[in-house]
Amino acid sequence: MALPLKYNFRNVLVRWRTTAFTIVGVAAVVSVVVLLRALAKGIEANSASTGDPRNVLIVRKGSQAESGSLITREQFRTLEFFEEIERNAAGQPVVSAELVMLVSAPRLGGSGEANTLIRGVTPRGLELRPGVKLVEGRWFEPGKREVTVSRRLAGRFDGFQVGGTIKAGPERLRVVGVFDGGGSAFDSETWMDSDEARAVFDRGEMYSSILLRPRDSAALAALTNRVAEDKRLALRAEPESEYYKKQTATAMPFNILAGILGVAMSIGAVFAAMNTMYASVAARTREIGTLRVLGYSRISIVLCFLIEGSFLAALGGLLGCGLSAAVYFYVIARGITFGTVDFQSFSETVYQFRITPDLVAQGVVFSVLIGFFGSLLPAVRASRLPVISALKSL
Repeated sequence: MALPLKYNFRNVLVRWRTTAFTIVGVAAVVSVVVLLRALAKGIEANSASTGDPRNVLIVRKGSQAESGSLITREQFRTLEFFEEIERNAAGQPVVSAELVMLVSAPRLGGSGEANTLIRGVTPRGLELRPGVKLVEGRWFEPGKREVTVSRRLAGRFDGFQVGGTIKAGPERLRVVGVFDGGGSAFDSETWMDSDEARAVFDRGEMYSSILLRPRDSAALAALTNRVAEDKRLALRAEPESEYYKKQTATAMPFNILAGILGVAMSIGAVFAAMNTMYASVAARTREIGTLRVLGYSRISIVLCFLIEGSFLAALGGLLGCGLSAAVYFYVIARGITFGTVDFQSFSETVYQFRITPDLVAQGVVFSVLIGFFGSLLPAVRASRLPVISALKSL
């Protein structure tokens, strides 16, 4: 015979002090773990939302990222007029030879410096990225040492506002506009003319990557195979969106930290729940003896305490997720961004953390597991109490 659930609910209300202690403890654990996982989600979403599946990105064979790739001007000239490449309204091939470089920039407020990424692009590069929108000023003009920066970088670094200057070695680059990358990896970049970037950074005849758009899906497959099989080129081609989906190594430290803290804090939370439930068993010894006399089995007693502990922890999990969501909405409302080091390019990646429904579900499940394992031993102890001794207890 199973105990009615209202018995558990009444016990939770009667012992409200220990109940509140358990709920708050579990909520703290869940909120920390969810927020850390949300940071990793933000970085992963940043990469996953970057790139157009119609575009193909070409880098040197063996390189894992643009920052470690070198493509010669001769290789670009060879690729530029492949018949698989789409032409625009002016009959020009939609292909862009690009250069990725780092500059050190001072943070706003004088809180140190960080590496930021400058991308050299051609006019075709702007055509290939229609999701990037100009929101202030204008686009850079070749030959004038001009750059256009992302809105997020403009909010984090000194001199990145329209009219400001960015130091690139002995050169000074003037900021003439601000763009919005739409939550993509381009929000962590500054753009300028590709050939001018080669001159400023003394890269000679070298580019970092080539971005192009094939005519159709058949041309995409043919182009990818053609690049892979041409031994003279020694290049690798893949859809731009697939390339950026692989660039998620930056999220790894947050996932690892969330895992370590989650394990450490969950152990503490399990012991806290266990302590609460042991105290509950001690305070309810006579009740347990009475329940046994009334015919409730040991299994019913065990299930009663497991349900109670899991219920308390689930309330804590919901509270922890609610706290995390409150922080998330505050950050979104204030337009606060976060930055971390991209381990591929060693530049600062700017992003916003994201709390998604699956993270909330994981947080609640995590809290229920804490409650279950924290209640297991006290529940077994309660079921093994001798009936006569329990009835005689004060």
